Amino acid sequence: MRMTMAGLRALQLLTAGLVFVCFCLGSLATEVTYDGRAIKINGELSTQHSRGIMWPDLIRKANEGGLDAIETYVFWNVYEPRRRQYDFSGNLDIIRFLKTVQETGLYAVLRIGPYVCAEWNYGGFPVWLHNLPGIQELRIDNPVHMNEMKNFTTLIVDMIKQENLFASQGGPIIIAQIENEYGNVMGPYGDAGKTYINWCANMAESLGIGVPWVMCQQSDAPKPMINTCNGWYCDSFTPNNPNSPKMWTENWTGWFKNWGGADPHRTAEDVAYAVARFFQTGGVFQNYYMYHGGTNFGRTAGGPYIATTYDYDAPLDEYDVSHTDFGNFVGATIYATNETSSCFLSNANTTTDATITFQGKQYTIPAWSVSILPDCKKEVYNTAKISAQTSVMVKKVNAAEDQPMSLKWLWRPEQITETALQGKGPMVASHLMEQKFVTNDASDYLWYMTSVNMDEKDPIWGTDLTLLVNTTGHVLHAYVNGNHIGSQRAEHGGFVFAFEKAIKLKPGRNQISLLSATVGLKNYGAMYDLTPTGILGPVALIGKKTGEEIVKDLSSNKWTFKVGLNGEEKQLYNEDLSHDSEWKSENPPTNRMMTWYKTTFKPPLGTDPVVVDLQGLGKGHAWVNGKSIGRYWPTFLSQQDGCSNTCDYRGPYSDSKCVTNCGHPSQRWYHVPRSFLRDDENTLTLFEEMGGSPYLVNFQTVTVGSVCATVQEGKTLELSCQSGQTISEIRFASFGDPQGTCGSFVKGSCDAKDILSTVQNACVGKESCCIEVSKNALGAPNCGGNITKRLAVEAVC
Repeated sequence: MRMTMAGLRALQLLTAGLVFVCFCLGSLATEVTYDGRAIKINGELSTQHSRGIMWPDLIRKANEGGLDAIETYVFWNVYEPRRRQYDFSGNLDIIRFLKTVQETGLYAVLRIGPYVCAEWNYGGFPVWLHNLPGIQELRIDNPVHMNEMKNFTTLIVDMIKQENLFASQGGPIIIAQIENEYGNVMGPYGDAGKTYINWCANMAESLGIGVPWVMCQQSDAPKPMINTCNGWYCDSFTPNNPNSPKMWTENWTGWFKNWGGADPHRTAEDVAYAVARFFQTGGVFQNYYMYHGGTNFGRTAGGPYIATTYDYDAPLDEYDVSHTDFGNFVGATIYATNETSSCFLSNANTTTDATITFQGKQYTIPAWSVSILPDCKKEVYNTAKISAQTSVMVKKVNAAEDQPMSLKWLWRPEQITETALQGKGPMVASHLMEQKFVTNDASDYLWYMTSVNMDEKDPIWGTDLTLLVNTTGHVLHAYVNGNHIGSQRAEHGGFVFAFEKAIKLKPGRNQISLLSATVGLKNYGAMYDLTPTGILGPVALIGKKTGEEIVKDLSSNKWTFKVGLNGEEKQLYNEDLSHDSEWKSENPPTNRMMTWYKTTFKPPLGTDPVVVDLQGLGKGHAWVNGKSIGRYWPTFLSQQDGCSNTCDYRGPYSDSKCVTNCGHPSQRWYHVPRSFLRDDENTLTLFEEMGGSPYLVNFQTVTVGSVCATVQEGKTLELSCQSGQTISEIRFASFGDPQGTCGSFVKGSCDAKDILSTVQNACVGKESCCIEVSKNALGAPNCGGNITKRLAVEAVC
């Protein structure tokens, strides 16, 4: 959503007397109550999708964007990666995050969960929880799960109480959340699910935090829990308790990206329409999810197949660059008081504008829009007439050195002799084992290894042999006697697939080694924790002799298992460990599977966000100075169809609407936080799983390349470059009925004369400019009929 709110700032004053709940930051304790008419506007900033050094700037920008509060999740699996071993250091310092929120003058909404979904690996649950004896399944009336959940939730609450961070103690936290979207998946759990959700409510309430608890998407939320709505639209939502405020905990500002998916985009007009409709129908609290999406660093992306970027098309993009500020929109939401009345006029038609007579005066309401009349007389805002600025980001080369030519690569193969050829591993079983159980989420990779003795007496000997592997893993690499025979990945959302490959075996012992790779553990759905991963079989040799099929089932063979890669075990990405003798400088290979690469580079000049372009590589993982920047997969292209140069905001939004980047890598550029970089020499380490070339890799910076706005007559168009840049050129300007979107504007059926020179005179050479959109200022366009005239401008920064 690339939307400027300059035209709405004056409306903030109109809501001041309408906040019926007293929230007061400071040292005094605050009682947080509700009566169904409280107004609070906030946005979601996850602690783990950004780096700690970025928090103050992100929170400051959220505050400047007009937010009242910051929502954030609590990710169980990062704070308790191993049972009863906790980590709240560095980027995991949630107390520091909450204090930063408080210091900025904002409130906080703490979404403890501890199931969070969030497109996060395993929904935020630690995998060790799945592996506890007697656990059976999660999120159900199960004492083992409930005891662990209570232990962690109590730990978090006690930490926050010790720092006096709940509003009842004078802190910023005004609302807390227990569980998350359980009502969406509750049905299959039956009575055990109902017992569990009641237990959640009682457990949360027993902690005595002094602020309200909410449950998202829980229509039967037990009192005093407040059930809330998540989605693109929540105007039709009604709380299950008439005394509960109508709350929208997740207003999805866009959508997340999958490997193989295109770039999502939700228009500012549609977000504004959704918010206006929500408040028109009695809404009192809404949260932009996400306000800043950020990055899935490390192996935190869920899935399967959720990409490393978590940009979400949010107002603050993945790199903390402001697309726009639209938090202040909610300043236009006002209700009747004893002194005056305020009116919302809405038109839910998806194609046709409406002209209505209201209290003796005519109003034209564009399709799929809401007009707001603070005094029920004068329209001061319409959601289809917003002064929306779109910032188009561009990548600039690293001016510190001539890349990619300057990058000198070292390399070494992943050592697979012991696994692929010899079948050595520390764990042995007489059956195939589920991958999460074996790895405990320590790695994406698990080796499954067995051997087969062949002689002429075997019925299958001398036949045309095929190796069959049925797997629920996401990627499979198969080796026979140390030789790679093929790889396969899950396609089109089918994460159960069969790998079949013709093979030749020799007399005597034959080694079959299978490397199963996951790409994010499932994070959503009923009983999603029971979804198996890895190779569960059957694994078989299939022979054909004189038309007869002969099957030799290997599933109950003696199997050996090894977790992870040799390079992971040696931490080849860790600069503090010396591996110099293992790296080679001669002839770094290309298109070679299971290969490690390493290079050094100078940090890009300036302060703009840094990305690394990994085009040319296949699939793998990347580290900068020993810190993971996530999985990469630039060979995974987005779908060929479904994209368009036009985007009509009218009509219900879905994640397949207004997408771009079809037929290109789902993710080519990967965020490198400047906090990861040193002033002098830095190291990039890559593990290349599929095979690719490092010779195109280069570092770039992200900055605003151009800005666009489309504003209807009677409003003011505002354009602004960032980081001190000035407007150097007006690429397009039209006042009439211009068509298209930013980057592809075209003139319509009518236009004002000399409009380009008028805009050039007003904007070129300035950091920002304002243009009154009127006939007096721009000249009369030669438009006939009842065309709604608007000004569209694209400016180069």
